[in-house]
Amino acid sequence: MMSEVKNPGVGHIGYEYREITVPRELSSLCLDSYPCFGWEQDPNHEAMHTEPSRRDFRAGSPEKKEVVTLYFRRKRILCNKAELTRLQRNFDSCIAELQALEQSKTTASTMAALVIGIIGTAFMAGSTFAVTAEPPIIWLTILLAIPGLIGWIVPCVLYRSVLRRKTAEIEPLKEQKYDEIDQICEKGTRLLY
Repeated sequence: MMSEVKNPGVGHIGYEYREITVPRELSSLCLDSYPCFGWEQDPNHEAMHTEPSRRDFRAGSPEKKEVVTLYFRRKRILCNKAELTRLQRNFDSCIAELQALEQSKTTASTMAALVIGIIGTAFMAGSTFAVTAEPPIIWLTILLAIPGLIGWIVPCVLYRSVLRRKTAEIEPLKEQKYDEIDQICEKGTRLLY
């Protein structure tokens, strides 16, 4: 009689793991795209874990910007693994570029508003020094206070207009990145199946 000996190693699947942190608005894109590179959501972790990032001051009201940590796994033995990894790196760089494009909108707006606000503050400081001088120079105080007040009012309007202009400028670039991401994911899917 022959007895069958079962190999204890048969049936074992080795996995490699990956953890990524992205802004909440890009989490769905990553959850949909990573399977194109052989990754699946890791069932041993929560699907998403949110954590507060930095305070984002837009349009006068502070709101917390949340980031999401996603956990993935894929089989260690995978056909075309090198090419899939290269495509995944391209995908990751596209995601980073999308984040940078989104951040550049508010960065340019904030910088423009800050520069004008600081210039306005400098005029107001000159106006204050003119009024506290001995004897007070009233005509100089008024002359410096007017651009100072304008420098304090204009940043609110300037911020919104620069934000609108940058948004209109960046939207076509973002659409190009999304098209590039679609092409990368299609190539990855073809390599898997």
